Amino acid sequence: MTQEYRTDTYEQPGAPGLAVSGLRENAARYALIPLRIFLGVTFVYAGLDKLTDSGFFAAAGSGSIGEMMRAVRDSSAIPALVDLALKNPAGFGYAIAFGELAVGLATLVGMLARLAAFGGALISLSLWLTVSWQSNPYYYGNDLAYLMAWLPLVLAGAPMFSLDAMRASRRRRTR
Repeated sequence: MTQEYRTDTYEQPGAPGLAVSGLRENAARYALIPLRIFLGVTFVYAGLDKLTDSGFFAAAGSGSIGEMMRAVRDSSAIPALVDLALKNPAGFGYAIAFGELAVGLATLVGMLARLAAFGGALISLSLWLTVSWQSNPYYYGNDLAYLMAWLPLVLAGAPMFSLDAMRASRRRRTR
């Protein structure tokens, strides 16, 4: 039994200028929304979690960024990157926390979505090469999976339900 799909074209409600034809094409337009929500919420949560944990920004002590960096230094792929973070653990911790927060918020609202996704990919890459590198087998480390999850958003941006889509729609209407 074959399933029939609509092949007529119509204007997508809520996204003027986007013609949709058929169920598959319609589903493809919405496919990245769950990924955007998951990554956005996760990165906002990660940033806020770091910013509200007073012990995280300490140079030493249980749960601190300094202690974590010292623990992974010899097993990381790029020890020089860890050494750089250890020069100012609190500064590195704040950079990661505010970076995660900015990336998460921009991803959720779809503002400069490709740039935000690129930032998320860079954060995930840096954490994979430092903190998660020693995970064996590799699939136990979650930072590589986050890096791969950011790549579709780097390529596609946020074409639906985003400030980027609203801005593009406005530009099309003014032409």
